[in-house]
Amino acid sequence: MRRRSLLARARAEVDAYLSLGSNLGDRDQHLRRGISELDAHQRITVAGVSGVYETEPVGGVEQDRYFNLVLHVRTDLPPRELLAACQRVEAVQGRDREHEQRWGPRPLDVDIVLYGDLEVDEDDLTIPHARLHERAFVLVPLMEVHPGGTLPDGTRLSKLVTRLAPIEGVALAHRYEGMPGGGPGRPAGPGSPAAIPAEDWEPPRGAPPGTER
Repeated sequence: MRRRSLLARARAEVDAYLSLGSNLGDRDQHLRRGISELDAHQRITVAGVSGVYETEPVGGVEQDRYFNLVLHVRTDLPPRELLAACQRVEAVQGRDREHEQRWGPRPLDVDIVLYGDLEVDEDDLTIPHARLHERAFVLVPLMEVHPGGTLPDGTRLSKLVTRLAPIEGVALAHRYEGMPGGGPGRPAGPGSPAAIPAEDWEPPRGAPPGTER
């Protein structure tokens, strides 16, 4: 088990769910590295990894198909700090929010889907994710790592999936082995992210957070 500071241990952890997607370059590599980098943060623990689903892109922009998965994480980071951590991990994998095309391809996309039973409605952060109810490519893997799950208002995730039936364009591609929470191992050694104190954590080539997709 990863060692944490006494202060971090004293904070209350929340179960949160993150959606990861990639359709540029080596999709598997981007997802695996994204998972490892998130789990390397001393205040984020990956507790579960869904299967990897190959999905049709949304938004009307012609582009390659995505690999999508959902992570169950435990964290004591407030929502905005978690969002900043997610967006730094995106930047490590080459995402450039300032110059990318809206709804266009990206090497890695990380969205906060659920954060405990919290509801947030702000310009650049909405929890539960604003389009969760219409995204089978998120709901299907989400139900794997959050079986019997509900939204903060009590709506069952299974009910949202039923409304989207028949589900098309979402196919299980494969599952990862040996990763945190049942799925790649965290990099080892004194220079790895796992050895960096939480207050100093900053993935290489990190960028200031932008806005959530």
